[in-house]
Amino acid sequence: MIRLLLRVLGEPDDRPVRRTLVLMSLRAITEGVSYALLVPLLRALLGKHPADAWPWLGGFAAAFALCAVLGYRSVLTGFRTGGELSRALHHRLGDQLARLPLGWFTPSRIGDVSGLTSRSVMQVMSVPAHRLGPLIDATFVPLTVVAVMFFFDWRPALAALVAAPLIVAVQYATGRATAREDAERARAGDEASGRVVEYVRAQPVLRAGGRTGERFRLLDEALHAQWRSERRAALKGLPGLLGLSLTVQTVFTLVLALGAYLALDGLVGAASVLALLVLCARCVDPLLSLADLGGVMRASRGELERIDAVLREKPLPVPKRPMVPDGNSLELENVTFRRDRRTVLNGLSVRVEDGERLAIVGSSGAGKTTLLQLAARFHDVDAGAVRLGGVDVRDIDSDELMSRLSMVFQDVYLFEGTIEDNVRIGRPDATVAEVRRAAGAARLDEVVARLPRGWDTQVGEGGAALSGGERQRVSIARALLKDAPLLLLDEATSALDPESERAVQEGLDRLMSGRTVVMVAHRLHTVRDADTIAFLEDGRIVESGSHQELLEHGGKYAEFWKTARHQPA
Repeated sequence: MIRLLLRVLGEPDDRPVRRTLVLMSLRAITEGVSYALLVPLLRALLGKHPADAWPWLGGFAAAFALCAVLGYRSVLTGFRTGGELSRALHHRLGDQLARLPLGWFTPSRIGDVSGLTSRSVMQVMSVPAHRLGPLIDATFVPLTVVAVMFFFDWRPALAALVAAPLIVAVQYATGRATAREDAERARAGDEASGRVVEYVRAQPVLRAGGRTGERFRLLDEALHAQWRSERRAALKGLPGLLGLSLTVQTVFTLVLALGAYLALDGLVGAASVLALLVLCARCVDPLLSLADLGGVMRASRGELERIDAVLREKPLPVPKRPMVPDGNSLELENVTFRRDRRTVLNGLSVRVEDGERLAIVGSSGAGKTTLLQLAARFHDVDAGAVRLGGVDVRDIDSDELMSRLSMVFQDVYLFEGTIEDNVRIGRPDATVAEVRRAAGAARLDEVVARLPRGWDTQVGEGGAALSGGERQRVSIARALLKDAPLLLLDEATSALDPESERAVQEGLDRLMSGRTVVMVAHRLHTVRDADTIAFLEDGRIVESGSHQELLEHGGKYAEFWKTARHQPA
């Protein structure tokens, strides 16, 4: 756990953890020395010359005072280190997420990242703040006591030392037995949390269907699975807990029996037996706490491994010698792309010239959105090449590539803030007049005019305070303000009502003017004016041409167009 934590943090962020480890270890060793000094102290007090106890009493008091100072410093340092660890992990995760390809951020992973930056980091930061100290105490205090005891009487010290490998063996066996159950428990907890959120979001559907009094089967199953997982984990850990307790208590009893035997045989005095009793009693409590600490540390390790898995994800390669595109034509040449062992695009080739419009059509699942994602380098292709202005996108600096792209998707995400804040994301240094012009071209000014707070209207988390059409207009205004030469449109109007669609389409028409455009549309009347229409099927372009050419050809597109015309708008 500690090695993994230090590796995840790396230099120089691991230094506070190393300092905390050293400080807590010194405190535990000092505590062990102070307890071990009770042996000569009690021997002197109960001996013939009690005055001889003063030096030992002074040593005990000094060790105790030093232990108190180190304890205060270690607790304070532990809490500070927890805070620094949280900061370091958040920064490392933030830096890594900024380097990962955009295609990595699937809906399920976005939820995982949210859990990592909240629950997982909190769990890991609690290690130096709350868990590390007791764990080090349970390790170093008994070992120090045993080590010092060898200077006074090697027999009980050797008997106590026998407990060390037994305790390690029990802890190791318990960890191996519960590792799979711990992972399953975490998975079941995540599943149950997701189902709770799903149940809350499904309330309109459940109530509309008159099922408010019924149980939600998926949620019930997830909660039962979580309960079963928790139960299995508890039962798996029970033998380890009982085994550790039995081992510690057995060794404690054997050491006391050995002390009593040596005392009765006259080999050691009563003072030594009394001191041995005190030392063993002090060592028992931290050893017994190892069972609970082991479970907590395993849980923390599991969360740390999840963080480490994200940090070890490979970002897209950065070109050593970035090239600048010559123009804004876009070409996909013999592109093959696989996802989850499934070939999404297979030998696809298509080209759109600078300033022209390319429309991609096809049935659901044909790979239309994936094509746009590859053009924006959300992923790298498995074979072939994607070229912008004649340059492979892998040879273009990411900032340069993004500066040439504007994207308007069906699902628009708005950041919590005002409408103006969200439009300005397109170009933060834009003047007020430029923002207003972009808004007017996108018909967003009509939305702003009817809102009580106008441009200062808060859009809510994800844009929840606005309708779908209003969010699309913000997205189009943002793209207009950015004024990038290459525009990627993905089903931008398919989920809108007719009135909103007309307004958004007018904004899109202004946005597409003079730009290289690649668009995916579900409603085919939005693509009939494209310079080239490409029909995508089974990951390949099976036919391409203008709208009229494809209709006269009578192929896939003509059939698709005929079917779409008879569907309700």
